Amino acid sequence: MATVDITGEQFASTIEGNDIVLVDFWAEWCGPCRQFAPTYSAVSEKHPDVVFAKVDTEAEQQLAAEAGISSIPTLMAFREKVLVFSQPGALAAPQLEQVIDAVKALDMEEVHAHVARSQAEAAAAAGNSAKTAGPQDGSQIPDF
Repeated sequence: MATVDITGEQFASTIEGNDIVLVDFWAEWCGPCRQFAPTYSAVSEKHPDVVFAKVDTEAEQQLAAEAGISSIPTLMAFREKVLVFSQPGALAAPQLEQVIDAVKALDMEEVHAHVARSQAEAAAAAGNSAKTAGPQDGSQIPDF
């Protein structure tokens, strides 16, 4: 499958509508990005079951900011709507193939369970910090 350019409007639907999505955040002026582009495109032809998306960080500055992109190129991999890999820097073809193989080999039941545990722990921590912060109605805790 060839690479596809996506915008901020298409980002969520691309991630949600496909099992595995790789996203290359790049810019025209970036030398390493231009060096990585042919590798990314060539490897995309070998994996028709994977969506190889590209986001132009100059045209999609808000999306790049929301994704926390601070260095380009940055490659992200999503599997079943979960970000499972994110790394700045251009990869050689064998490294890119290793990333794809690793993403395909993930036990997604385990990944989803881990995500659920992390979300539950974060929610519990948020609840505990509200409890330990004291009364929220402005009243004072009496001294005994």
